[in-house]
Amino acid sequence: MNRQITTISFFKFSSLQNKIWAFIMMLLAHKDLYKVKGLSFYRLMGSGKDKGFNPLPDWSVYSLIQVWKSEEAANEFFNRSKLIKKYKNHTKETYTLYMKNIASTGTWIDKTPFEKVIDLDPNQPIAIITRATIKLSWLFRFWKYVPTSQEPLDGNKGLIYTKGIGEVPVVQMATFSLWKNFNAVKEYAYKSKQHKEAIRKTRKNKWYKEELFSRFHPYKSLGTWDDNNQLIF
Repeated sequence: MNRQITTISFFKFSSLQNKIWAFIMMLLAHKDLYKVKGLSFYRLMGSGKDKGFNPLPDWSVYSLIQVWKSEEAANEFFNRSKLIKKYKNHTKETYTLYMKNIASTGTWIDKTPFEKVIDLDPNQPIAIITRATIKLSWLFRFWKYVPTSQEPLDGNKGLIYTKGIGEVPVVQMATFSLWKNFNAVKEYAYKSKQHKEAIRKTRKNKWYKEELFSRFHPYKSLGTWDDNNQLIF
């Protein structure tokens, strides 16, 4: 039986000193993350301002995606890791979402990290991670169209939370979005004219050097975000 789970953690920093610490940890944290038992894949990332893709950095929020061989391995890390304790000592808030993969297409640094674990339940909340490496020759035209493609997110009642994240500013970008159910995802993905046009442009112009799309069912959370005890649990 496949016991893989994925976690995504968000870290919010308030003071200038802690923001500088977080930026430095983008390099130094790898030393500890390489050694974590039961961890098969991870990406430590910064974030962009506002919703979805945004080339301007948000120096107050960082993210960590981790793929685990089992939930027990994840629990051990979040309960006992010295690295996590360091982050908590510097953050204003931390929030971690536990998820099981429904389906995934594409690659991330030439790897396929997310294995299918669970079938889609259309009535349950859904988390989506998209990630792309944008071709340098298409950077300007890609970013020029981004604001238009994301207009349907404003005031979307089916959207719980979204944040743009990424490893390399402007070039390697990802989005995390959390939705109330599958119907809310379909409303945005298939009925939004702007989003459909973005997909058409992507396929026609081949904006991406590498891309990945993955859906998850979240089932457990730790911490708070925006002063809420929980986003969905």
